[in-house]
Amino acid sequence: MLPALRIIGLCMLAAIAYGLVHDQITVRVCVEYFSVTHKHLVSTDSPTVLALAWSVWATWWVGLALGIVLALASRIGRWPKLDARDLVPSVLILLAVMAAFATLAGIAGSQLSLQGKVVIPIEAASVVPTAMHHRWMAAWYAHNASYDVGFIGGIVLSVLALLTRRRRGTVASFA
Repeated sequence: MLPALRIIGLCMLAAIAYGLVHDQITVRVCVEYFSVTHKHLVSTDSPTVLALAWSVWATWWVGLALGIVLALASRIGRWPKLDARDLVPSVLILLAVMAAFATLAGIAGSQLSLQGKVVIPIEAASVVPTAMHHRWMAAWYAHNASYDVGFIGGIVLSVLALLTRRRRGTVASFA
């Protein structure tokens, strides 16, 4: 049970750490993304505090969900088990891939908005200053990319964990 909890803890900490960095960047791209188009978590004018609050609130549950699925893929059954330390490299790679896609998506969102190919959702357009619409789109695209790539990456990590366990079981049976 303890090894599974360590995997869940690893994923929760990784998700929160990613969120801390990601939100500290995107809050500086467009503070209105957090301050006027999301519910109020904290009463503050500080972008740093706003991003800290949102980074934890919006990521702990993602890490929990990934951790549970990854713990099951890594621990259930008769194949050799994987521990949290076995998963650290792949979790770090996933975070790097998420960051890369978030960066590219943020740039794409801003550029597409500047070219008039996408527009800010009507609900946001009414509360975000017009001058910030392109930046809001950059933050929105970056956040959506992080969640989408994280979701797909979590499935990939779980499948890879199962394949690794099967391979280790096959190798052990020939030894």
